[in-house]
Amino acid sequence: MNETAALERITGLAPLDYGLLVIAVAALFVISYFKGREETDTKDYFLGNRKTPVWVGTLSFVATEISAMTIVGIPPIGFTENWQYMQFFIGSAIARIFIAFFFIPAFYKFNCTTIYEFLKHRFGAETQYAGSAFFFVTRLFASGVRLYAASLAVSVIMGWPLGNTIGFFTLISIIFIGFGGIKAVMWTGTFETITFYLAGGAVASYLLLHIDGGLAGAFNVASEAGKLSIFNFGWDLKNPNVLWAALLNGVFGSMASFGTDQELMQRLLTLETRRESQKTLIATIFASVPLTALYLGIGTLLFVFYKQNPALLQPANADKILSHFTIHVLPAGLKGLVLAAVVLASIDSPLSSLSSSFITDIYRPLIKKDGAEKHYLFVSRLSVGCFGLLLAGIAWFCAAGSGRMLWLAFKVNGVTAGSLLGVFLLGLMTKRISNRGNVAAMLISSSFAGFLLYLSEKGYPIGWSWIVVIGTISTFALGYLFGKKPEQSQPPAA
Repeated sequence: MNETAALERITGLAPLDYGLLVIAVAALFVISYFKGREETDTKDYFLGNRKTPVWVGTLSFVATEISAMTIVGIPPIGFTENWQYMQFFIGSAIARIFIAFFFIPAFYKFNCTTIYEFLKHRFGAETQYAGSAFFFVTRLFASGVRLYAASLAVSVIMGWPLGNTIGFFTLISIIFIGFGGIKAVMWTGTFETITFYLAGGAVASYLLLHIDGGLAGAFNVASEAGKLSIFNFGWDLKNPNVLWAALLNGVFGSMASFGTDQELMQRLLTLETRRESQKTLIATIFASVPLTALYLGIGTLLFVFYKQNPALLQPANADKILSHFTIHVLPAGLKGLVLAAVVLASIDSPLSSLSSSFITDIYRPLIKKDGAEKHYLFVSRLSVGCFGLLLAGIAWFCAAGSGRMLWLAFKVNGVTAGSLLGVFLLGLMTKRISNRGNVAAMLISSSFAGFLLYLSEKGYPIGWSWIVVIGTISTFALGYLFGKKPEQSQPPAA
């Protein structure tokens, strides 16, 4: 009993909180065991034999889209800034509809395991290899930032060293994804999204009950402080929150993230038919937007709560605001629920999609062409472990940096995402034949995007949100210029 009391004094967590966390993590392993015990080939391991129900696909997609960046990265935006982040979702909704009717039919037409196989059928193997390589760079760095964000939050709540927290997440992810494959990812993602809503709703309710004046009082205080601004009608090229810039970034950024990123598209490819996959993607609009608004609202409510309670200490780093509030203010039970949500958000990692792209796009065609399915399944699981360790290393490197975590993830993603989107649009919207020219276009455009990001960070008047747009247009234009008309060159054999 004394040991329990001492542990609660050190971490601020009661046995009930630890119990909720243990139940949440145990659920991952139970799901992984039952979903992965009968897998015999990579089609089942990477696509779940295309047997996923629409509602599971929707909630799993949301869990992957949201991840730890919403749970711990968006409340600081509502706390320190306003609601202008929601402008991105107008463009994002448009992008999802476009992807549903233009991207998904092409992927199902060629029965793709990874979306980069489409590039092989449309252009040739070199474009496929380049697309997969760009995905590795984009996803590894962006997911490394996600892992860092979640580890930072949990290290604050649990009182663990950051390195130990990163190791904890990495080990759990490798075990349950390595064994269960995409089916484990899909069903645990469903469980995660439900937990995200429960935790967010509980925290928001607690805040409203402890804010003077309740919802009306919170609205008045936040409104007077300018925290409820949604639309920015300015013309500042440097500001990524200007409405028209946010809309463009929402369209291009979401097309890049959802249509050309194997991590998210893999979820949609587990649906049996093209029509079911399209329904799933459109349904995510109505599942992810309210969840994002919920956690942005928590940030706003935290601002009001601390303004009304100035005697309460606040963290020096606003990125820790939700974690700090959880450990120092929330009662037992709610602490454990928030902790479980953060842990689950962190464990929904891209290991399955990284493994599927490596095996399908690189290992099978370039390293071992005629292996048995048992061999490919073994290497798939082994690669999950290798990618997990690599992600842990990137997260540890991020710990040495600073700045808003959510914006950092977007900036890293923007350098290569535009090149991927540009080459996919070239294949979907034109009949131009190009292969090595596409590789050159992607390399040139990503280098240019990196240079623009450098200029942006040095204070030049260009917002980072433009980088994906510019990279997309540049890659599309160069790929078209370097290519040939269909009658001048025969397309590669599928």
